[in-house]
Amino acid sequence: MASYVDEKNGVFPSVCSLDCPDQCGLLVYKENGRIVRVEGDPNHPVTQGSICNKVRNMPERLYDKKRLQFPLKRVGKKGSGQFERISWEEAIETITDKWKALIQSYGAESILPYSFYGNMGNLTAEGMDRRFFNRLGASRLDRTICNSAGSAGYRYTMGGSIGTDPEETVHAKLIIFWGVNAVSTNMHQIALAQKARKNGAKIVVIDVHNNRTAKWADWFIPILPGTDTALALGIMHILFKENLTDPAFLKEFTVGSEELKEHVVQYDPKSVSLITGVKVQDIYELARMYGKISPSFIRIGNGPQHHDNGGMCIRTISCLPALTGQWLKKGGGAIKGNSAFLEHNSQALQRPDLSAHNTRIINMNLIGKALHELDPPIRSLFIYGCNPAVVAPEGNKVREGLLREDLFTVVHDLFLTETAALADIVLPASSSFENTDFYTSYWHHYMQLQQPVIEPWGESKSNVEVFRMLAEGMNFTDSCFKDSEEEMIRQALDFPGNPYLDSITFESLAENQFVKADRETLFPENLPTPSGKIELFSRKMERDGYPPLPTYMPIPAENYPLLFVPAPNHNFLNSTFSNNEKHIKMEKTPQIFIHEDDAGQRGIRDGDTVRIWNDRGECTLQASVGRDVLPGAVISLGLWADLPGSSQLVNSLTPDRISDMGGGAVFFSGRVDIEKAL
Repeated sequence: MASYVDEKNGVFPSVCSLDCPDQCGLLVYKENGRIVRVEGDPNHPVTQGSICNKVRNMPERLYDKKRLQFPLKRVGKKGSGQFERISWEEAIETITDKWKALIQSYGAESILPYSFYGNMGNLTAEGMDRRFFNRLGASRLDRTICNSAGSAGYRYTMGGSIGTDPEETVHAKLIIFWGVNAVSTNMHQIALAQKARKNGAKIVVIDVHNNRTAKWADWFIPILPGTDTALALGIMHILFKENLTDPAFLKEFTVGSEELKEHVVQYDPKSVSLITGVKVQDIYELARMYGKISPSFIRIGNGPQHHDNGGMCIRTISCLPALTGQWLKKGGGAIKGNSAFLEHNSQALQRPDLSAHNTRIINMNLIGKALHELDPPIRSLFIYGCNPAVVAPEGNKVREGLLREDLFTVVHDLFLTETAALADIVLPASSSFENTDFYTSYWHHYMQLQQPVIEPWGESKSNVEVFRMLAEGMNFTDSCFKDSEEEMIRQALDFPGNPYLDSITFESLAENQFVKADRETLFPENLPTPSGKIELFSRKMERDGYPPLPTYMPIPAENYPLLFVPAPNHNFLNSTFSNNEKHIKMEKTPQIFIHEDDAGQRGIRDGDTVRIWNDRGECTLQASVGRDVLPGAVISLGLWADLPGSSQLVNSLTPDRISDMGGGAVFFSGRVDIEKAL
């Protein structure tokens, strides 16, 4: 495989590793072996040379003086942050000796890997690590913190993670961004929408906050958190009542349209308005726009699924394109995700066959509860690609669990994160620019290859390298632990079950850097639903214990007056970048947005420092008072680092309940109260 490590100067192709749908093609500029500039690759068909500030400022993160360079061992009290440098040999020996002892005394299920997609490389996030823990027989992690609820709901309607090709959305005449601040989280869908706008398209944003995307749109429709299902059903009510549906499409390509028509009679605009906070006349106008303008396209965001009713919400919104026949229109339809087009051989990559028995599964959203209550208990954690001390719900409960003296914790990361500071062993991770990996977007249709651009930083090692070393330390002799990165990529691409991969080979990726899936016309025929059609009425949902038709169910009540949504901000990605000075300066200060009526009742003025609290915890942020949110809701932006003297960990307030479908998180279903800080 070609390697660029020895070339000290030049411009080299790369790919963004962040957990972002855009997965940009990059050009990396090197001088004297160091990356000095990162730009977008203008040849990438979707991202076309544009990148976000997060990535543009990546060199500051790569060469941050706080970046880990060698393994560390805790020497002080847990949580004291006191560590000393050790060798990799000592680190691996310490870990494997501890695990061997735990397995001997308590069994392998006493060990739990805890990871997510801080690096979206498939080898990094779900390759040698999965092989290792399957072979070990460790407890399994249900990785459901992000999109699982919505994916489950969308699957009931459409059969899988399949939607419109984003490149075609330039042809849309109506684009609805529903629950997605795309300016900050999907910027190239904004670029495509802007091209459509120049050709006459109207842009509508439905969201709980008047964010950057809402301010850019032609029309912003504010909505109360957790009520999007009701709005979608209200739109359906009007579409059927005013004969704005496509009967021919419904007859040929869907099941359950007559049942749905009868069902949505109850969701009249007046009732829906009382639930959602959306004005009656706006519900009518939106429904009529959607019924009359074609092609129409909905970008379904992550936001609405982070509620107790999140799966049903996305299931409901995903029915709308069928009602007006938009799947037959070029640029019409919807995108929740498109990962099915680049689905690869995960069995070969992860090797679940190495597991000798069915081990227990622990939902990652319940890690705080699991660390306190699980029996038999978790006695060791290996954490990588995520920062649960900041990101996981019920943050105080998580931190208390991580501070257990009898819990042996290892963290593999680029920085001494809030989670790493609570560990026993900390291992330095190489960045994506130092690794070989392949990337599969869950929005556009291009697979991309990353080959090393720079030398590993200090003694840092990739995820693949670390788990090879751990396998050797555990005396695993299986040949799969000797596989090279190239061999693993080839194994993953050998997948006849996905015909869209036919033209994607290791050779084509190495030659072209990115290759598009062989997408043929899928919609709306032969969908991977039980009926092969779009299921407006789902027998499978009925068998699984859900209403077979889209149904609004309120989120649970809590004894606090304000709905609380801790939304993402512009310059961080979850907790990534929240510890880097350049990105902190760009984001400025952690804020909470509150309606002027709610603020006035509490004597809060714009710019005041306020205390936000509930039974789970509290934090202190700066109030932004105005009309950017509806009365009764408050919105914070970003997961800010736990700085000395600060109290800004918003996930100390979020519930660790599980969503209606998919085991998802319900970050946005909590309630709080607010007062001016003393």
